[in-house]
Order: sequence, then C-alpha cells, then structure tokens
Amino acid sequence: MQISRREILTAAAAGLSAGAEAAVQRYVRFRRERATAYGLQEGELIRELRGAPFRVAEPTGATYKLSEVKLLYPCQPRKILAVALNYKSHLGERKPSAQPELFWKPVSALQNPEDAILIPPEARNVHYEGELVLVIGRRVRKATVEQAREAIFGVTCGNDVSERDWQKNDVQWWRAKGADTFAPMGPAIVRGLDYGKLRLRTRLNGKVVQEQSTSDLLFDGPAIVSFASRYVTLEPGDVVFTGTPGTTQPMKPGDVVEVEIEGVGVLRNPVKAG
Repeated sequence: MQISRREILTAAAAGLSAGAEAAVQRYVRFRRERATAYGLQEGELIRELRGAPFRVAEPTGATYKLSEVKLLYPCQPRKILAVALNYKSHLGERKPSAQPELFWKPVSALQNPEDAILIPPEARNVHYEGELVLVIGRRVRKATVEQAREAIFGVTCGNDVSERDWQKNDVQWWRAKGADTFAPMGPAIVRGLDYGKLRLRTRLNGKVVQEQSTSDLLFDGPAIVSFASRYVTLEPGDVVFTGTPGTTQPMKPGDVVEVEIEGVGVLRNPVKAG
C-alpha cells in the first residue's frame, strides 16, 4: 500500500528505529514562504539553524512545525558521485570489480522529496534505483579508510534514476544518469546511525520492488570515500550514492516511487511526463 504524505511526515518525526541510539540527529533543509534554511528536526518541530550543519551552525531561535514547511533535498553538494554495481544481487552474471566503480551525476539532477521525477520526451526506459547516500562533512583528500569514516557526516535516501537505453547506447552516462530530476534525495540527513546495517526498501505504487540490507554492499561507505578521495577532493556537503540492490523496472508517468531506509525515513516522488 502506498504511504501517504501524513504517514511519511509521521515516520520522519519518529526518526529512529526501535534499536537506534539516542544520539542520532536529523538535519533537514527546508523552505518556508520565500526563505530557505537548514534545521535540526526534533519530533514534529524543526529548529532553524544559521548555516549548514556540517559547518558551524547555531540555532536562530526560530522553530516551525514539520507540517508547515516544504522539505528540500537536504544539502547542496558541489559534487555528486555514485557507485555502480555495488551489490552482488545487482551484478547478475558480471564479476565484482576490484575497486568501487564511480561515475558522476550533475547537481542539476537533484530533486526534492515529494516533487516529480520528470521523464524526458525521448526517454523510453527510465528505472528507479533506491540507494543509501553518504553526505560528506569535512574536506577529505587521500584519506585512509578510518579518515574517510570520520569524514562521513551522515546519510540520506537517494534515487539514482536511470534511462537504461541511453545508459547502454551512449558513450557517456551524462543524460542516462544526469537528466534533470534524476537525483531525488532526502528527506533528512541522519547522523549517528550505524549506516552499515540498515534495511533499504524501494516501493513502486506501494509494492516493494527492492529490499536489502546495506550490510550487503560490496564496498562500504568508508571504503568508497577513501578510494574516491585518492583522485577527487571531497568537500562538506558533497554526496555519494552507494549503489542499488537487486533488479529494477521502468517507471511511467502516474507512478509513485518511494525509497525507505531504516532510521532515515521515506523519499517519495511522483513520476510525470517531462
């Protein structure tokens, strides 16, 4: 059954799974009237912050009800990296790589929770890809695995939307993975979770179509960030999509896709014709 917006907000307010630690924090980016800000979500309330949470961010003193604001993708990265073929269940007959296989998604592909994934007119085979997304909290370059672990500020939900025909036939994946709205992300950055063992589910029109634990990642978060940082300097707010499990299916206008990660919440997007 498809989750309603009210149920999504309730789940977001609850925040943590039963076994999660009390130190977990939820950060959101939101719009209220014409103003945009970051906030610390505490139950049904958002405490506005002055600045981004991975920098020095002090409370402004303003608080808002969660239901009164529009949640946006939860940070503004300069770079989006993504990992291909990072679950054995997604490999099929292919052999695992000896290193994380990374590609780029442009920041113009970002989309907010609840806003539409737009299918370009020429696209015929657009798939969902539910994923755990890492949010970088500090500048990291040539990091060890332990340094990379410390550089990961928190995690959120992502959908690495992909046009499979373009992905197969184009020389580069610039439009297959990077068309406008092909990187929904949110609803919150959650800090303090053990993101190495979270349940990930993707639903299409209420039906579960992907389900796996992040413990099954072939390369975990710190390994990915350490490898990437050998060649690309990562900055606070940059994000890394960690890969999708299992098989995927096409989406069409009128569908609704939901990516849910234990303790993080539900990223919900309708699908519309572009």
